[in-house]
Amino acid sequence: MCDCRTESSFKKVIEAVIAPRVPGGAGRAVVSKIVPLIAALHVCWLSLALGTRQWSQMYMDDPAPYVFAGLGHEDYQRTADWLLSQTQHRPKVAIICGSGLGMLADALKCQDSYKYSDIPGFPQSTVKGHAGRLVFGELKGKTCVCMQGRFHMYEGHSLCKVTFPVRVFKLLGVETLIVTNAAGSLADSYSCGDIMIIRDHINFPGLAGLNPLNGPNDDKFGPRFPPMSGVYDKSLRKMAFDICKSMGVSQYVQEGVYCMVGGPNFESIAEARLLHKLGVDAVGMSTAPEVLVASHCGMRVFGLSLITNKVVKSYEDNESVNHEAVLEVSKMRSETLQALVTELINRMDINNNTA
Repeated sequence: MCDCRTESSFKKVIEAVIAPRVPGGAGRAVVSKIVPLIAALHVCWLSLALGTRQWSQMYMDDPAPYVFAGLGHEDYQRTADWLLSQTQHRPKVAIICGSGLGMLADALKCQDSYKYSDIPGFPQSTVKGHAGRLVFGELKGKTCVCMQGRFHMYEGHSLCKVTFPVRVFKLLGVETLIVTNAAGSLADSYSCGDIMIIRDHINFPGLAGLNPLNGPNDDKFGPRFPPMSGVYDKSLRKMAFDICKSMGVSQYVQEGVYCMVGGPNFESIAEARLLHKLGVDAVGMSTAPEVLVASHCGMRVFGLSLITNKVVKSYEDNESVNHEAVLEVSKMRSETLQALVTELINRMDINNNTA
C-alpha cells in the first residue's frame, strides 16, 4: 500500500509545494522529516478504509455481536439493583485493574467480594492475571468498587459487554473511574517498569467503526455525540504527578498517549513503526472502550499504564514479548501502583455516602 513509489510521489508534491515556502533554506530538512509521516498516515487511512468496509459487511450479516448485543437500560439496571441488594457499600470511585494489577483491590477495607460468574449479566474474564472478582470496600475512608480483571474484544466479547460494568457503575453512583493497564512502550525514552499517566488515547478499533456507543443511544446515560477532548481529567493527572514527587518515584513516571489495538497478538515490527510515527507512546489491548463509555456517562477519568515491555521496532532485534513477562513486571511495580492509587483517592474531593 505504501511502497517506495508512493513515498516518492509524496516527496515530489512536498518539494514542489511546501519546501519553497519554508524560510531559511530548511526545505530539504522538512521534506526528510514529513514524508515518512505522511506515508504512514496514508497506510493508516487505507487500512481503516478497508477495515471499515469489511466491518460493514459483517455488520450487515449480523449486527448484534458488533453493536449493542441487544442490551437495554433495564439490563444494566437489573445488575445494578442486584449488587445494591447484596452490599451496603455505595461506591463513588471505580477501579479497573489491568493484567497482573489486581492487587489494587487488596488495599480495600471491609470488603464485599463477588465472582463475576455470580453477578447477573456480567461477562466472564478468561485471561491469566485477571481474577474475575468485583470487590467493594473502603479506601482511605472513600467507598470504592474494584474490578479484578477486565474484559477484552479478543476474548470474543462484544464492546457493549466489554464496557457493561462501566454503565453498571454509573447506576451504582460512581463518579470517578480509574483505569489501569499493562502496556508496551513505543517511546524511546521509556523503560520497563515505568508508569505512564495517560494524557490521551488513540482508539484504533473505534476509528474502524468498532465502538461501544454504536446502535441506539441511551439518553439516560449520555448524549449521542460525546466529545472526547480532555477526557483524562487534568486535575487528577496533576495530582498524580504531585503524589509521585512526594513518594520519590517521579524519575520513572511519564505522561503520554496510549493506543488501543484489537489483539490478541502483539504488534508486528511494521505496525510498531507506524504507531511510533503517529506519536503513540504506549500500546495495549484495552482501556479505550471503558474510558469512552465512562466519559459518555459523565464520569471523571484517570488512567495509568504500567510499561511492561519495549515494543520491538527493529528487524535486527531478536527480543520478543510474552504474557508471562508482562505479569512479572506488574508484580515488580505492584506496591508503587497501589500506593499511588491509594493516595490519589485519599486526596480526591468526594462526598462519600454509604447506606
